[in-house]
Amino acid sequence: MEDSNGSTIHHSLQKLHCSVKNYDWGLPGQLSHVAKLSELNSGFQFDPMKPYAELWIGTHDSGPSFLVSDDGEESVTLKDWIFNNPDLLGDKVVQKWGSDLPFLFKVLSVGKALSIQAHPDKELARRLHKLHPDVYKDGNHKPEMALAMTDFEALCGFITLEELKAVIHNVPEVVDLVGDANADLVLQTSDQSDEEKVKPVLQAVFTHLMSTSKESVTEAVNRLINRLQLESEVRPLTEKELLVLRLETQYPSDIGVIAAFFLNHVKLNPGEALFLGANEPHAYLSGECIECMATSDNVVRAGLTPKYIDVPTLCSMLTYKQGIPEILQGVSMNPYVNKYIPPFEEFEIDHCTLPKGERVVFPAVPGPSIFLVTAGEGTMNTGSPEVYEITEGDVLFAPAYTEISVASESELHLYRTGINSKFFEES
Repeated sequence: MEDSNGSTIHHSLQKLHCSVKNYDWGLPGQLSHVAKLSELNSGFQFDPMKPYAELWIGTHDSGPSFLVSDDGEESVTLKDWIFNNPDLLGDKVVQKWGSDLPFLFKVLSVGKALSIQAHPDKELARRLHKLHPDVYKDGNHKPEMALAMTDFEALCGFITLEELKAVIHNVPEVVDLVGDANADLVLQTSDQSDEEKVKPVLQAVFTHLMSTSKESVTEAVNRLINRLQLESEVRPLTEKELLVLRLETQYPSDIGVIAAFFLNHVKLNPGEALFLGANEPHAYLSGECIECMATSDNVVRAGLTPKYIDVPTLCSMLTYKQGIPEILQGVSMNPYVNKYIPPFEEFEIDHCTLPKGERVVFPAVPGPSIFLVTAGEGTMNTGSPEVYEITEGDVLFAPAYTEISVASESELHLYRTGINSKFFEES
């Protein structure tokens, strides 16, 4: 294989130990793929009853990955190693993002709803970090993509004006909280209005809702739950109503229970992906996924959480786009590999399912890659004499310009994250 100057190079792969997060929304260890992968990756014994929410793979300071020596001992952090060896990233990546990975790779095991949240764009992120560095810990944006490993549910983006009018007609507790004037504002807005005319209406109503006093929210949620329980005896409840009942058991008296009526309930099948740009409201609800994002941990929250809530910032930053978000099916690169390319430069994801006894090649690219093995076993080879045995839980870093051949000894499932291919095509 050759680098950008035409020189032949051979790069070794580096095995990594990765960080795990035990947020309370995670699945208990006995059910969590994060727990299982973490145990296989780093050798610790998980607690079957403790929640395991996220496996972090990358260079973020809040969840660093470590290089592993041949004897299995952790050595330097991946961040420090890359900083001292920026050639591993390739020239174009260093010119754009400096001596660090621009992406953070995760596995999520979602047992109950995450907060209703949005991620700031770069300008707002820098401003929030400067004003509140204890809450907003870096100045980067955080576009992200979730690729479902199991059936996966999320709230994402606002429902259409037509659907919102139905909410005003059918959910009296929403009208109680937003007020008659705001409810009339929605009902009097023409269905033929373009999105720009609907946005200020939606913003006014949603901001009023999210700013309601805790006492009023508690009363409205209690009325809502009592009403739905009574009505369930005489009619089947809608999917959204059933979801609201579930959210209330997880987060009693929370404004997010009511706010769910304003957001799309999205269901992904395994292998489908959802991307989330800056300033879009969302909340993951259940299931397990591969997640990739720009290297940041910036989250502005407004409900379904015991954490810090920043309603004014969230309501002012949202785009207020309406309608179901696009669901990515991926693009087939060969019989075994599907590629998911979001509209962000920082990352893309490949999903590889390799039947027993088969082989596939990941071509050399001008940027770094990280591989995660989620099932099966096999080998990797970079063209050098060294062969890498791989099995479930293994995480490997591949430098830029490294062609990788993968062979399976049993059905092998792995994910690769790297810089978005379009970044190299355009630059």
